[in-house]
Amino acid sequence: MGLMSKWTDGERVAPEPLEGNVVATTVTGTVIWGVLFLAQLPFYGWYADRGHTWWIWTCAAGAGLGLVGIWYVRRREAAIRRSAARSAEDGQTTG
Repeated sequence: MGLMSKWTDGERVAPEPLEGNVVATTVTGTVIWGVLFLAQLPFYGWYADRGHTWWIWTCAAGAGLGLVGIWYVRRREAAIRRSAARSAEDGQTTG
């Protein structure tokens, strides 16, 4: 068998996903995209002359999608907290 078969034959168990502060990570990324967008705006003409305006709009899209991401991860975190609280209540009432 080849070297890659041990990775693809299903014998290896996938590791558990790492949980970090996803809200802070998403906010940081969104801020970076927003700052890049704002920093490039004064040079729009320079980018347009060279056909690189897509750089500016990529940063705008990154910031916009980041805002959606912040909304999503905040709701996810709230749902996880609600689920944990519900599980704790169930454990106290049945235990």
